[in-house]
Amino acid sequence: MPAYMVIACKIHDREKFIAGYGSAVPEVVKQYGGEYLIVAPGAELLEGSLEGYSSIAISKWESKDAARTFWHSKEYAEIKKLRDGLADAEVIIVEAP
Repeated sequence: MPAYMVIACKIHDREKFIAGYGSAVPEVVKQYGGEYLIVAPGAELLEGSLEGYSSIAISKWESKDAARTFWHSKEYAEIKKLRDGLADAEVIIVEAP
């Protein structure tokens, strides 16, 4: 069953974030079988506690296991370091038919 990874980010330094993490991660997502559906700033919080988390990325995966394999991969672990101090993220995966 397809799975979707939903990431909400509060980016502190957009230019550095995009130049490092933002330019490196798409290749690894693709390598692990993921496909970005949305990568965009400007999300509007209507309810909840994610104030300032206005950048959203949604990727589609073959399954939750495929998304987890990417998330826990050695390649992504190295890329993830590129966002340290530049952004806070909330990440979930969900299956949907």
